[in-house]
Amino acid sequence: MNAWEVNFDGLVGLTHHYAGLSFGNEASTKHRFQVSNPQLAAKQGLLKMKALADAGYKQAVIPPQERPNVPLLRQLGFCGSDEQVVEKVATQAPQLLSAVSSASSMWVANAATVAPSADTLDGRVHLTVANLNNKFHRASEAPTTEAVLRAIFPDEHYFGIHSALPQVAMFGDEGAANHNRFGGAYGQPGVQMFVYGREEGGEQRPARYPARQTLEASQAVARLNRVNPQQVIFAQQNPDVIDKGVFHNDVIAVSNRQVLFCHQQAFVDQGALLSQLAARVPGFTPIEVPASRVSVEDAVTTYLFNSQLLSKADGSMMLVLPKESQSHEGVWGYLNDLLAQDNPISELKVFDLRESMANGGGPACLRLRVVLNEPELAAVNPAVLMNETLFITLNDWVDRYYRDRLTQADLADPQLLREGREALDRLTQILTLGSVYPFQR
Repeated sequence: MNAWEVNFDGLVGLTHHYAGLSFGNEASTKHRFQVSNPQLAAKQGLLKMKALADAGYKQAVIPPQERPNVPLLRQLGFCGSDEQVVEKVATQAPQLLSAVSSASSMWVANAATVAPSADTLDGRVHLTVANLNNKFHRASEAPTTEAVLRAIFPDEHYFGIHSALPQVAMFGDEGAANHNRFGGAYGQPGVQMFVYGREEGGEQRPARYPARQTLEASQAVARLNRVNPQQVIFAQQNPDVIDKGVFHNDVIAVSNRQVLFCHQQAFVDQGALLSQLAARVPGFTPIEVPASRVSVEDAVTTYLFNSQLLSKADGSMMLVLPKESQSHEGVWGYLNDLLAQDNPISELKVFDLRESMANGGGPACLRLRVVLNEPELAAVNPAVLMNETLFITLNDWVDRYYRDRLTQADLADPQLLREGREALDRLTQILTLGSVYPFQR
């Protein structure tokens, strides 16, 4: 049976702004208080989706969340009409308003962890929503993420959607950004590698920045997703690279089928891990980038590994990169040398994702990979699948509702709240999602 890796890309939200909320994400903190362009950000993401769809890849859309998150502000004791709540928070706690207005749900690699049906004990596709409890501005995403995923994958015969893990540090879960799958054809059983940053009571952990993913969370997600225990590997991320800004594994490694493209210093006891993968993945092909060619710091700056590794019709692979990798002489030189070597990567595809990159997310952050066979793909809500009509419709939607300039001070504008709700109400109609947002219920 045919199967494909479908990329579900996050659509950038209307409140996309630079607030430096993500400690440990150096791009996020570096661009704090700069002026953002939500309209451009959304269009840059749509262009990537459409280009990959035109190239023959299965591509779909995940909508943004409602922001500012007024129900969360009410939970924190602010009262009055929704507009009054926003006004009070803007006056009394502007940084709090910024946090509840974050558009970080655009990085749907953190939305959930996915197990294809070929790997699960019950033969269904499973998705476990991430709790993202390491950061306040992201920890409130889970309920809407779950509602959205249920609207996109509605048929319980094919799909199992699981709620987020408990909101405690022991079960910190950051979703597919710390998950890799290896194997041959997408529809065949594979090996899933869950990457964690720390273990409860463990000694190996970063000193400067937080390790957001725990071993305990990864183990729980593997159980919830009904992954065959014989098809699971747990690997620890190198705490030293976390301290250099590698806040998720997808900032230091990316996989596709039998290939792992990673930095030489990505994992604890990396040699043993690669040997384990070689023993379990037929044709396993590691591509280790030496520190002598690309430092961890340069990898973080350029998001070299926060790329998409996509299979081509001829069996080779294309690496989808942010423009920052092309602009860096050393990184671009290494990549062109890589093309000349004997490995599956045969093409480099560069996209301008500056708006997302300045907030700390590249091509891989913007997409959630879901392997689907023919009946499973047919059971997906068809309105979210990218095509020419949807691309035009969403661009027109962005033109109508999005601002081309946004600062933290603009978040206090009550009109922004009204614009956002009107836009999302229309978006749920375009994508036939039903009432997935709190303001619609």
